[in-house]
Amino acid sequence: MVASPTVPTLVCVLAFDRSNRLAVRKLGSKAGLAFTGTDLDMAAARLGSAFAAHTQPVEYYTVTAAGRTHRVYFSQVQDDPSDREIVFFPIESLEASPDMLAPSLRAILAELEPHLISIPYLHIGENDFIYKFRPEKERNASIYANDPESSALYQSRLCELIKQQTRTHERSASDPVELNFGAATYLIPSHFGFCLGVKNAIERAYETLSANPGRRVFMLSELIHNPFVNADLLRRGLSYLQTDKGVPFSVNGKPAVADPGAPLIWDTLTPDDIVIIPAFGATDEDKRRLVRKGIAVCQYDATCMLVEKVWKAARNYGRAGYTVIIHGKAEHEETKATFSNTRRHAPALIVRDLDEIKQLGRIISSDDPAVRAEFHTLFAGKHTPGFDVDRDLRRVAVVNQTTLLVNETRAIITYLRELFISKYGPEAAEHVGGSGRNDTLCYATQVNQDALAKALAAPLDAAFVIGGKNSSNTYQLYRLCAQTLGDKAYFIQSEANIRSLAEVEHYVFPSMHAGRLNGKTEVRPLWTDTNRPKRVLITGGASCPDGIIQQVVVRLNSLLPPENLRNLEAVIADFQTA
Repeated sequence: MVASPTVPTLVCVLAFDRSNRLAVRKLGSKAGLAFTGTDLDMAAARLGSAFAAHTQPVEYYTVTAAGRTHRVYFSQVQDDPSDREIVFFPIESLEASPDMLAPSLRAILAELEPHLISIPYLHIGENDFIYKFRPEKERNASIYANDPESSALYQSRLCELIKQQTRTHERSASDPVELNFGAATYLIPSHFGFCLGVKNAIERAYETLSANPGRRVFMLSELIHNPFVNADLLRRGLSYLQTDKGVPFSVNGKPAVADPGAPLIWDTLTPDDIVIIPAFGATDEDKRRLVRKGIAVCQYDATCMLVEKVWKAARNYGRAGYTVIIHGKAEHEETKATFSNTRRHAPALIVRDLDEIKQLGRIISSDDPAVRAEFHTLFAGKHTPGFDVDRDLRRVAVVNQTTLLVNETRAIITYLRELFISKYGPEAAEHVGGSGRNDTLCYATQVNQDALAKALAAPLDAAFVIGGKNSSNTYQLYRLCAQTLGDKAYFIQSEANIRSLAEVEHYVFPSMHAGRLNGKTEVRPLWTDTNRPKRVLITGGASCPDGIIQQVVVRLNSLLPPENLRNLEAVIADFQTA
């Protein structure tokens, strides 16, 4: 018997720069692998001779090409190569010119797709965060409040004083502040407005615009869910690649569906352009598109680290053999990004709320094939491909969209835990990951809700919750107010929505349960009796600037009898003498 010949093995290191371009060896009109060797030491030595600074090569996959098995490693390099034959190309450019490529390089590129998402982050560990929260002393608020228009949007002496007095601990709510203006008293919760993730993202956007004059700077989609912040960024030269629902913009600045046939901005991107990823994160699909084009990703990735914390928890659950249930809105950017990230590690499913979980629970509880078959209809478009009801619903773990109500996520976990114990016995409690844990709950969302609950315990005549129409966390704050105050709770975008002391333009948030696929603004009554002083709660969602909160106070005061009104300076003086 003749033994089969052994296929020789070659190690190759794919070296990428910070813009995710691949280093190739260019000889004439041909491009080939830049760093190869019969073992890793040889390939790494060749890499080191061209680039003094590089990350430790890590193996990703194996390809057989040109009669050899190629073990493919990745490394990220800095600076320009010392070897003149080494040239960087965007992956998209190389793929567009297959005749230029050596057979081995062409074969390796053909298998690169599943691994593109790793390339921008080769220099950080899997448990590290892309963009950590800055300590307060390193904050750069002046970068986005450097002209009168921006200062009016972002700065408020009143809000600053409230924060100084009430926020003894960033993660713990305290009692609300009462602002006594005489004709009205305003209750402001201890925690409101910008969270740290939003502050990080805004500073990243303004710093990028300031540091790159003459370059095109894009936001993947809305930086945050606030129209005034986004408008200010557009005023300074930033543009968007797509809407908050993922619809790409044409070069004419219109959604593609409204501008058929026009070229898309996506298709005009070059490695000289900058694309900022918003605080919600981005899907793997969008990141892969940027990587292919040779556009820097990690340097401009403003994903909130608390969103990343959810992703890491989902990854760990997947590795432990759990199916990951994402408590979130399937149409929301953050949930899309979490789902996209999770599907690399585990079967995944999106559920909107406790009602949907109960529909899922009916399927889990039943052994009837017809009932279990309902899964694919009820959860169409919300689960990973190949989801198997019998296999993938035996062990589940819950993570969440960070902007939803904390207690709802806890209720979902509790429900699933009790369901599994009922079906499988007490030992099945371990079949539900996340039980009794808060490791994917956003503390900023929680403390804003806790602070609001303290303020709602006081007697009130109305509550104004301020935020963008597509702001999920603002809507959750409004829901808490409506549970206590009913139709005297108002969801507004700015002071402009307060028409008078008699009428307010209230935004009705879209609700799948109520059958409202689109939101709407409606005029609601405020007060008919304006003779007695009012007690009014005012708060803002995590993407609401301080300046707008102060302007709501100013607007209400402008409608009150001036003879009964204390001025702003007098109220501020109360803080300074307290």
